[in-house]
Amino acid sequence: MKKQNMKRKGFVFKKYEAPNQSPFEKLFEIFKELITYTSGDFDEAIDWLRELDKEYKLTTAEYTIDDFIEDLKKKGYLREEIKPDGKNGLAITAKTERAIRQQALDQIFGKIKRSGQGNHKSKSPGIGDEHTGDFRNYQFGDGLDRVSMTESLKNAQINNGIGDFNLTEDDLVVEDTLHKSQMSTVLMIDISHSMILYGEDRITPAKKVAMALAELITTRYPKDTLDILVFGNDAWQIEIKDLPYLNVGPYHTNTVAGLQLALDLLRRKRNTNKQIFMITDGKPSCLKLKNGEYFKDSVGLNPNITNKCYMMAQQARKLHIPITTFMIAKDSYLMQFVREFTYANQGKAFYTGLKGLGEMIFEDYETNRKKRIRG
Repeated sequence: MKKQNMKRKGFVFKKYEAPNQSPFEKLFEIFKELITYTSGDFDEAIDWLRELDKEYKLTTAEYTIDDFIEDLKKKGYLREEIKPDGKNGLAITAKTERAIRQQALDQIFGKIKRSGQGNHKSKSPGIGDEHTGDFRNYQFGDGLDRVSMTESLKNAQINNGIGDFNLTEDDLVVEDTLHKSQMSTVLMIDISHSMILYGEDRITPAKKVAMALAELITTRYPKDTLDILVFGNDAWQIEIKDLPYLNVGPYHTNTVAGLQLALDLLRRKRNTNKQIFMITDGKPSCLKLKNGEYFKDSVGLNPNITNKCYMMAQQARKLHIPITTFMIAKDSYLMQFVREFTYANQGKAFYTGLKGLGEMIFEDYETNRKKRIRG
């Protein structure tokens, strides 16, 4: 009697082993983080890396920080430039900017629990490429590429028999697909001075979120659009490539200017689905008057400024543009302002610290992408 081979099934648990990385890869991971915190300043990032090396022995005699810098040049992550003082220096390249955005995406999006595939689809059947598993009879106008041959042949066998096989139009069935809605998003980032006050760096997490969101949209949802703007005393649009170098300034918070620019950008978009994400930590404290002068009030909430904010929120509501506010502050009077602002827009608000900001924005983006917002 021959012995039968028995296959055992189950789980094998073993001690976690970190992926094998080269000396360059290990240093590059740290460098990408440092260059984000230094807003693209290569010299400062390398100074920090050298200090970390002294404390944690990141390099060896065979591979030093200088060797790492040479590899950065060879691999196209650094370029030579002439600094404002006329001296030669080094700066990061577009390749490094892309690597930073990818790292931000991995850090933030990798933490979100995913459930199944096709998270970016609407609930309405239509022309698309996301299969539902539901079939219906062929109708005039349906593309032949949507005909399910397996199901159609099965119907033909059932209806006409195998001996006298005949495939007719009545046997054809098509599989429904889900229409993938397109989304136009404007991300507003507060760069007022309070974003670095009180010993807390709030601009870097906001910057990371913007880089990750930009990388997600450009790589996974290329039909979506993302515009990024910053607002202080005024508001202006920035490019994705500018994000690593973003820094705060000696500004007040002109929320109205930011909203005006956001609405102007979204009016030009043809997509039905539009939304605004606003990351801020402070109260609106600035308005630009018709004569070009600035009206500023840093003490409390000035009704002249807040009422203008409410008007902008209502205007966005009339245009069917929801505003989601991510408030990086928990002062009770500021929370009250955000509640009233959100009510005027019928949008949403998250009162959050810096921890979990990225996950919140990504989850909200995915949720809104599933909705069909009627224009």
